[in-house]
Amino acid sequence: MAIENPGLRLHLLLFLVLSSSFAIFKVSSESDSDRVAELLRLQPRSGSGVIHLDDQSLRRFVTSAKSRSYSLIIFFDAVHLHDKSELHLQELRAEFDLVASAFINNNKDTPAHSKVFFCDIEFKESQSSFALFGVNTLPHVRYVGPQIQNLKDSEPMDQNDFARMAESMAQFVEVKTKVTVGPIERPPPLSKKQIGFLLALVLISAPFVVKRVIAGDTLFQDPKLWLSLAVFVYFFSVSGAMHNIIRKMPMFLADRNDPSKLIFFYQGSGMQLGAEGFAIGFLYTVVGLLLAFVTHLLIRVRNVTVQRVFMITALLVSFWAVRKVIYLDNWKTGYGVHGFWPSSWK
Repeated sequence: MAIENPGLRLHLLLFLVLSSSFAIFKVSSESDSDRVAELLRLQPRSGSGVIHLDDQSLRRFVTSAKSRSYSLIIFFDAVHLHDKSELHLQELRAEFDLVASAFINNNKDTPAHSKVFFCDIEFKESQSSFALFGVNTLPHVRYVGPQIQNLKDSEPMDQNDFARMAESMAQFVEVKTKVTVGPIERPPPLSKKQIGFLLALVLISAPFVVKRVIAGDTLFQDPKLWLSLAVFVYFFSVSGAMHNIIRKMPMFLADRNDPSKLIFFYQGSGMQLGAEGFAIGFLYTVVGLLLAFVTHLLIRVRNVTVQRVFMITALLVSFWAVRKVIYLDNWKTGYGVHGFWPSSWK
């Protein structure tokens, strides 16, 4: 049978209360210089100098610090959303790292070095911190000034400024902190070792390449390659592929009324899906190849009957392809439409 000891329980409870009170007192009594020293110590842990914060460290450096001499630039991240290409979180985080590195390198050994710190917060680790800031959309960057006590009063970076990447982030930091970030140095596409390896490879292969060029036995001297490239460039030009790349247009969309169905052709002149452009590019390429066939190959055929048959066939197929293009254009813009488009393409 257990023996209860009320005195022991009372002492244990008193010890826990005193310990927690001492911990709270220690955090609240921590000086501003101690927090600055800790932030400077945390900077080198990441290659870019961005300090990773969570709920506890945010409370220590911001909410529990009644007086601060430093500002925080915070990047809000969510690892589980990195696969959503439309958010560009990984790309923007890399640009944020460039700004942080530029600021630290250009302001080293200056008073500004201990006045501004770049930080990041991850959603799954610090959901309560996201709620304190009132952040519900990403990407998001916040400036937390020295006088800010209510985190919702901190100043967010405008969403439109993300288009200019690191340059717009640096401008945002300079406007809010009145401190110069300095020039941003982007890493070269190739490292010195990679450049040295490529140069050695070129020098070693140069004699063999020159010998094959003189003999006319290289891939770049093959007419079939240039013919294929010409057809590709023609298709790329008439299919609107550049528009799809710049606007990041999807190949197809899910039907809102029936998610199990896919929409390959969007009715309306303000938007063009990737499948539409490829369909138009295919039809135009068919016409172009038939024209090349008639003007370069068919004229070499000596049989007049064969020439006429192929010529009529090429004209009919070209006429059919152009009618399909006209149909799609009329269908998208809402003009008169006739039944020339296959039902399986609607």
